[in-house]
Amino acid sequence: MSRLGNLGGKLYRGESSIDFVGRQKMWYIVSGALLLISIVSLLTFGLNEGIEFKGGSVFQFNVSGTNSAEISSTVKNAGVIKEDPIVQKASVPGSSTPTWRVQTESLGTADAQKLEKALSDKYNLGGIDKVSQQTVGASWGQDISKKALQGLIIFLILVAAYLSIAFEWRMAVAALIALGHDILITTGVYSLVQFEVTPSTVVGLLTILGYSLYDTVVVFDKVRENTRGLAPGSKVTYSQAANLAVNQTLVRSINTTIIALLPVGGLLFIGAGFMGAGTLKDLALVLFVGMLVGAYSSICIATPILADLKERDPKMKAVRARLTAQKSSSKRQARDARKVATLADITSEADDEEEPEDEVPVATGRKVVQQGPRQQPKRGTRKGRR
Repeated sequence: MSRLGNLGGKLYRGESSIDFVGRQKMWYIVSGALLLISIVSLLTFGLNEGIEFKGGSVFQFNVSGTNSAEISSTVKNAGVIKEDPIVQKASVPGSSTPTWRVQTESLGTADAQKLEKALSDKYNLGGIDKVSQQTVGASWGQDISKKALQGLIIFLILVAAYLSIAFEWRMAVAALIALGHDILITTGVYSLVQFEVTPSTVVGLLTILGYSLYDTVVVFDKVRENTRGLAPGSKVTYSQAANLAVNQTLVRSINTTIIALLPVGGLLFIGAGFMGAGTLKDLALVLFVGMLVGAYSSICIATPILADLKERDPKMKAVRARLTAQKSSSKRQARDARKVATLADITSEADDEEEPEDEVPVATGRKVVQQGPRQQPKRGTRKGRR
């Protein structure tokens, strides 16, 4: 069996344990810092909305032997745009000539034709008909955003209802807090790196919500199994039983996350980074960040929040108070036993020091002199002397 398998077995049996629930303050501080950075970034930089959300014009053409900086300079020199264009490169399967996609603000017909002519002349495309042009209105992106928000609200309502019925309302609250945590941090990362937000980003965001919820439900199901028999006479608290559940599902969560991240990482780092397929990075980044944050929140956020909520229950308070009292009593008994043992050792050493040594005769020139106190002769009774 592999080392990870051995570790997983020890964690499942409780032979080894990582105190995730007991360190909830540390996780809360880490998440609080990430959330603060995300909020500040969103308020400061905002999101880099794609053309589908803010509207604009798109120009596509095929050419090789150039780069995005040169194409951007050509578009600016045409004198028809005010903002910097967004240039993306996409490789076409079965073709050695890449496809370039240029996004600008909305242009009129005359300005669009002027830009098409500038691109055709610069790269000898053979006419403006070799440059495809499309204008996208901002209303289309607004409709997508509205429907995505409606879908998200319905999704959260259904999640809360399902978890409340299948588990309990505290688990629903913890899961929803973890989902909000994942959404905010993921959008904060998008704001920091200024990746373009496209409909693919929205699809990826909804996908990671389902993934994060799936991982959370798996952990919660184990928590429910471990805490089903908790009563006032139980030997463990709710937090300890919940922490055991997290350790028992830890290796499974790690394996699932790694397997899911491998293809997504390939899209992000190889497809978008190495091969330059810019159209892939919008979907790949949101999936990669969302899966990482979702796995983290399921273990370090959702379960500790659930334990904190559950420990407020009077029954769980009674269990904790009884176990705390027993622990204090055991410590006091052990301390008293150590004091008694120490006192016995001290008394034994004192008795050894007071015990007289055996008398040993000392030889001299004429006779043996008995060392020690002189023995007095016994006196007889008064009757005997008469």
